[in-house]
Amino acid sequence: MASRAAAAVVLALALVCAAHSAAAAGNLSPDFYKKACPQLDQIVAFHVAETFRRDVGVAPGLIRILFHDCFTQGCDASVLLNATDGEQKVGPNLTLRRVALDLIERIRSAVHTACKDNKVSCADITVLATREAVFKAGGPRFDVDLGRRDALAPAPAQINKLPGPSFPVPLLIQSFKGRGLDVADLVALSGAHTFGVAHCSLFQDRFKPGFGNPPIDPKFATMLKDKCANDFDRKKTQSLDVRTPDAFDNQFYMDLVAKQGLFRSDQGLIEDPATKALATQFSLDQRAFFEQFAKSMTKMTNMDVLTGKQGEIRNDCAVPNKRVTAHGDEEGHAADM
Repeated sequence: MASRAAAAVVLALALVCAAHSAAAAGNLSPDFYKKACPQLDQIVAFHVAETFRRDVGVAPGLIRILFHDCFTQGCDASVLLNATDGEQKVGPNLTLRRVALDLIERIRSAVHTACKDNKVSCADITVLATREAVFKAGGPRFDVDLGRRDALAPAPAQINKLPGPSFPVPLLIQSFKGRGLDVADLVALSGAHTFGVAHCSLFQDRFKPGFGNPPIDPKFATMLKDKCANDFDRKKTQSLDVRTPDAFDNQFYMDLVAKQGLFRSDQGLIEDPATKALATQFSLDQRAFFEQFAKSMTKMTNMDVLTGKQGEIRNDCAVPNKRVTAHGDEEGHAADM
């Protein structure tokens, strides 16, 4: 009886959480800022274009920030908080691109100046900037609903939810399933590795014996090994896509067909029966990849968002807002959940 009661409590909590998540996503709207900040899209597009012109690496930098934000506890800009105990201080986030982080804050400043009292969240700005950057790099536009609010504090303990570059496909599927994403989402979102770079420390297992590696082209393995030799300062990098490293296209999947996937997690997509058919289709049909990628991005960016009176709208994307207590001390806002 006790076990049945406990199970009932767990089920009830799960249903409440699911209902809360669905309700929060339901509060989003593509027209959320239509009256409050009609210049929003134009401001985002201008600043993204200006930065992209100088550094095309801002596009993969933005999409990595967005993925690392959304996949942990939802798209709430918690990853942007530059606290001593923040998410940026934890392993996978140590190499987030400064050019992308600065761009998000620059857009926020411009938007808040233009729209005055009608503020836009850092979470929404991150989503909009990423969409614009993907499009600038040649990728598809994806539908964006707006109305997210910003987290009150970072959540470094949630970083362990991020899938690793050496994960085998079954573990990847399990990781994505835990965040409400399916196999199609996994294969399509992995396609974001069609641009950007990775440090040697993240793919050294690809050219070393053992480790249960998926197949790798011998010449590619030799090239990686030579490139990463004597990488004492850990600054050497390799393009994730060897064919068109700066363009958002389907050539990443052609890399996998040629056994030139940089990460074990990527190469496994074309080897594992659960993902091989879709990865192969995307290698042959860019339109199919773009369509699924757009759907998966919309799905991911609507996960576990804060809306209504939850969280806050930050006045600086890197720090939470402050308030004065009855004792005259400043402290961060408490959650209104």
